[in-house]
Amino acid sequence: MARNAVQFQKGLSFAEFNARYGTEEQCHAALVAMRWPDGFQCPKCGCRKYSYAKARRHFQCSACRVQTSAKAGTIFHKSTTPLTKWFLAMHLITSAKNDISGLELARQLGVKWDTAWLIKQKLMEAMRQRNSIYKLDGDVQIDDAYLGGEKPGKTGRGAGNKDPFVIAVATRNGKPTFMQLRRVAAFTKEAIKQYAKANIVGRSWVLSDALACFLGLQEAGMRHIAMATGSGRPKNPLFKWVNTGLGNVKNAILGTCRSCDPQHADRYLAAYEWRFNRRFDLAKNVQRLARVAVATAPVPYRIISPARRIAEMPGGDARVIRCRQVNAEPAGARREDWPGPPPQA
Repeated sequence: MARNAVQFQKGLSFAEFNARYGTEEQCHAALVAMRWPDGFQCPKCGCRKYSYAKARRHFQCSACRVQTSAKAGTIFHKSTTPLTKWFLAMHLITSAKNDISGLELARQLGVKWDTAWLIKQKLMEAMRQRNSIYKLDGDVQIDDAYLGGEKPGKTGRGAGNKDPFVIAVATRNGKPTFMQLRRVAAFTKEAIKQYAKANIVGRSWVLSDALACFLGLQEAGMRHIAMATGSGRPKNPLFKWVNTGLGNVKNAILGTCRSCDPQHADRYLAAYEWRFNRRFDLAKNVQRLARVAVATAPVPYRIISPARRIAEMPGGDARVIRCRQVNAEPAGARREDWPGPPPQA
């Protein structure tokens, strides 16, 4: 039996990582190249002439005299943690098959748990924001799921300690290509309708079970197929990939972190989604995440700590993930930031 080329790919070894990002100078040079690929440009006036303070790593515009740095206005904004630790965290988070806990990340980075936890949350928030601009297209399998542990009180679908989320898997030639994990307020027809409008291209074929809330898929303009499952019925092979993906998601998050606070569930789901959708070329994932981090606005603690009661539905322009091809890039996007092409059948 032939080996799966995606699963057995080489990836990025620690030796190769250290050769690229082993020093502070290498990490800083990488950030500068990602932020200003065509050379420095003043964020205020657009002038390209500058002077450089090497000791502080600050750029000063020769026209308006504004000072800035490669970290300013990015997810690294005002961080005193060395860039080498940030890049190592990106490598550990993107190369982990499942996830890496905050305690383990702290041990690997040689920092306090609080620092490691905040680094991880900020990187996962960057992943979440990047995920929100994609849409699924083609043949899509969708299912309802809950994230949360056992607590006293009501059990089942209405349990207060459970966080409802939607898992959707796009397939091509019977193989999974891309996945979405999105929290919803509840499994109602209106919630599913809003989810589908924001996250799936209209007129896509969407397969679900016969749960009443999925009637909202038709109202959202999808070509919906509902099939009854459970209640003693044999497993339906048409739901293979969404069921497999759901099991892997729960094992990855709850098996590694043991529990997931509801206020951070969006980010943990987003991290798994980000890794899954970029599994085709693991060696580039540190560079991809670093470029996303540079393009993400600062994420202060006050944004990370408040609870999100429902998933934030993306609005505006959305980049479309197609099962057969990836459409043209929007202005300012780089091909390296995109999920890789679907595997060959």
